[in-house]
Amino acid sequence: MTKLEKAIRRSLSVGDVEYTVVIDPTGVKLTQKGKRKGVELKWTDLVSGDAALAAALQASTPAD
Repeated sequence: MTKLEKAIRRSLSVGDVEYTVVIDPTGVKLTQKGKRKGVELKWTDLVSGDAALAAALQASTPAD
């Protein structure tokens, strides 16, 4: 298996909206193309079960 040592960027379409997904050693970030802010999930939150809480907290903050 290949170890994740640097960021991997991929594009993703959800409906008619384009997103960029970045997977790196610290976690995953999903950002709408053309925007700076996105949803970020750290691996430690995912593994500990705090992923839902982290996502809910980020969703409650005002967006651009």
